[in-house]
Amino acid sequence: MKYQLRLSLLIVVDSLIVMSSVFIASWMLTENAGMTATATLVSSVTLFFAHHVFAYIFKLYKKVWSYASMQELTGIFLAVTGSVAFLALVQLVTLGVTYNRALAITWMLHILLIGGSRFSWRFIRDYKLSSDRNKKRALIIGAGNGGNLVARQLINSEKSELRPVAFIDDDSNKQGLEVMGVPVLGQLEDIEHVAEHKEVEQIIIAIPSLSKQELNDIFARCAEAKVKTQIMPSVEDIMAGNVTVNEIRDVQVEDLLGREPVELDTDKIGKKLTGKAVMVTGAGGSIGSEVCRQAAAFHPAKLVLVGHGENSIYAIDMELRNQYPNMEIEPVIADVQDQAQMDDVVDKQEPDVIYHAAAHKHVPLMEKNPHEAVKNNVLGTKNVAEAAANHNVGAFVMVSTDKSVNPTSVMGATKRIAEMVVQHMDTVSATKFVAVRFGNVLGSRGSVIPLFKKQIENGGPVTVTDPEMTRYFMTIPEASRLILQAGAIADGGETFVLDMGEPVKIVDLAKNLIRLSGFREDEIDIQYTGMRPGEKLFEELLGEDEVHDEQIYPSIYRGKTPPVNIQVIDDLAEQFEDSQKKELRNEVLDIAHFRVPQLTAVK
Repeated sequence: MKYQLRLSLLIVVDSLIVMSSVFIASWMLTENAGMTATATLVSSVTLFFAHHVFAYIFKLYKKVWSYASMQELTGIFLAVTGSVAFLALVQLVTLGVTYNRALAITWMLHILLIGGSRFSWRFIRDYKLSSDRNKKRALIIGAGNGGNLVARQLINSEKSELRPVAFIDDDSNKQGLEVMGVPVLGQLEDIEHVAEHKEVEQIIIAIPSLSKQELNDIFARCAEAKVKTQIMPSVEDIMAGNVTVNEIRDVQVEDLLGREPVELDTDKIGKKLTGKAVMVTGAGGSIGSEVCRQAAAFHPAKLVLVGHGENSIYAIDMELRNQYPNMEIEPVIADVQDQAQMDDVVDKQEPDVIYHAAAHKHVPLMEKNPHEAVKNNVLGTKNVAEAAANHNVGAFVMVSTDKSVNPTSVMGATKRIAEMVVQHMDTVSATKFVAVRFGNVLGSRGSVIPLFKKQIENGGPVTVTDPEMTRYFMTIPEASRLILQAGAIADGGETFVLDMGEPVKIVDLAKNLIRLSGFREDEIDIQYTGMRPGEKLFEELLGEDEVHDEQIYPSIYRGKTPPVNIQVIDDLAEQFEDSQKKELRNEVLDIAHFRVPQLTAVK
């Protein structure tokens, strides 16, 4: 309805209500208590004008009454009370008396009729929405504030494809009650029964404060009901302003396998980054680009994006320029394997801190290409680290992996040797050198999750190497937080490790992804292919000789390593190109395991 027509209709309806309410009030009273004809006429005209003045003051004609709530009801109450109070004052001044009982009845009629005329708009709208049988029947888990918001959004939105038909909540005091007209029909153990009884077509988990374990438990129950399950955003995302509370989305594997978030010491990180020059190698990769995003939030004076792939550097450069138009951002296409180029980049950009995320990380590929693993992971790290030392960079943080602990692969061994390089550089330089280790990163390039998703889209089978293979998992944002935090709390020479909780079986990950994709486990086959070269059944975060018992920061541990004779690594760097593939593989594994007699430096 157009605004002018709507406004005219409301004014006419209000005028009829106002003019008649005084007469009705007078008629309802006895002759002695009622008003004279003159008093009734004066009161009616006065109330007519008073009402429209107060209706204008309290914006009664600017409300969208199809969405009316307590705020709109409050506006009606104030407008009616103000107009009746003004009428009482006019009666006292002009007639010398106030007709209190007539005024009280007038006020009540006013509230009832004005409010009823407005809320009838919402009633009609809600009735039409609730009676729309084309919408899918939804079950909401959680009848608290989150569930209330979700139900309100679904009920009030004409575009919503869902209609809430029931709540599930573990609070026994809510059982049998209704929220937004939707009944609370059971507790968590009743999900499958309620879903079947109410013919539920979709489930929404509406408890934003859930822990990962609690979400896992609830999702497992929803999976038993064989109904598509979605979730409202987490408290962390809502507080960060990334999403609104009503943005319902599919449950992601990151929700089920990610750890509880580690809180950052933003003050310490801010002192290291705010107003400083920050350089990130491998800035176009999944970890490097997220480090750039999180570092940018601390408003460095300059952010230097170093990477070998022009497309990925272009993408993160454009993203950050759009989000931080006033920040100085320097995209640099460069290869960490080029020693002279790295020295030149550090010399020109003058970074205060370097986050070194450039690396080859694919285990089977590096088994077949050990020379490339050494060039990128060992020599690349050595080149950037030496450039940092030569130009007095404040801190150098290397991104490492749990595969560097007791490595069985070329990739893990080269990352272990890179840690040795960083450890040595800390002993001969004023720059603070540290390494950061973590497990598999959910959703990163080359991770198993994109492969599983593609296999599921193709109808299977999903290939798992071994039913007992386990891995630690964390999200890309959390991995990047650990990198930033390590640089902030580093004294130099440490290897930082995140307490990653319990490892996850890869086959369980595959089963979760199958359910999240809307299939039953028996609809998509899982095939076991056997372990690939260089793989281990399980990963470790610290070796037995590296463990410090105490946490130096919540959920962060510091590893210790023996001193290293850098000459052995220098010899590797000079001779590796002449080595045969098998010889080179054995050599890097021997160095990584400290099996070279002259490797350990004399203390």
